[in-house]
Amino acid sequence: MGVNASPHGEPREIRVEIGELALNGFAVDPERVTDAFERELTRLIRTHGVPLASDGALAADALTGLPPLPAGLSARRLGQELARAVHEGLSGHGEVTR
Repeated sequence: MGVNASPHGEPREIRVEIGELALNGFAVDPERVTDAFERELTRLIRTHGVPLASDGALAADALTGLPPLPAGLSARRLGQELARAVHEGLSGHGEVTR
């Protein structure tokens, strides 16, 4: 993840790279989950930013301590819930391995 700040200290660019979304135990289309995940995470970052990156660049190897998700969710809902869980982790909830 990288953050570039404007002269006023406000982020101009936030880049999030996720190497893998593991969907063990879910009977859903991974592409639909990924699309919903990307849309929701983009929306959350635009709306709320990434508090852990407010002081500059943040590199996180893993987010842990995220809540379990029910296996019966639709692909769209699963993607949204995963994005919310990741954003919560990037907001200082859960544990971040740097």
